[in-house]
Amino acid sequence: MKFTVADHLGAVQRSLSTRTREGRPMRVLAAVRTFDAAPEELWDALTTPERIQIWLGSTSGDFRVGGRFAIEHNASGDIVACDKPRLIGVTWEFDGDISWVDATLTPSGDGTALTVEHTAAIPPEFWEQYGSGATGIGWEMALLAIAEHLAAPDAPPLDPADPELQGPFNEFMAASSIGWADADIADGGDPDQARAAAERTLAFYTGSDGPEA
Repeated sequence: MKFTVADHLGAVQRSLSTRTREGRPMRVLAAVRTFDAAPEELWDALTTPERIQIWLGSTSGDFRVGGRFAIEHNASGDIVACDKPRLIGVTWEFDGDISWVDATLTPSGDGTALTVEHTAAIPPEFWEQYGSGATGIGWEMALLAIAEHLAAPDAPPLDPADPELQGPFNEFMAASSIGWADADIADGGDPDQARAAAERTLAFYTGSDGPEA
């Protein structure tokens, strides 16, 4: 299964902000994408275990408030909020760090806008080196996978390891990386630093040297 990069470029609105949580300053990354699906259909894709496996990958756990989940070779955490079909909130535990992810569904015309907010205390040195794209590209790829799944629910998932998809994926990640650098600059970040960080993060995602995540 192939995807057309042009169908996804420009579909995501990116923004950065800061807030205080548990007495600590946090960076908040927000990605918004509107899908051509009713809230109930999008909710089903986000919460049904069999469908999660398709767009997110191998995932296990107790999918209810108070339960834990684990994504193979990725994060694990607790499900802390579930308000059908409006909100899902989880902790995001990765490499010994804990952050928070909230997914909010909002009707938008004939479709549904999905807002993913990832709130984390990011060490300044890591942010300077890799910027918002270190997290943002990953979430944007997840939104791409959701869009492809909604368009063809019975199709197999996109496989980034497929040689025929490496070109489109690299093109998509390059555009995403630039988009997150622009979001950093719009939030007051130094333009040169933001663009240099974006290049380092893109190198990591495409297989060159990069952050140890």
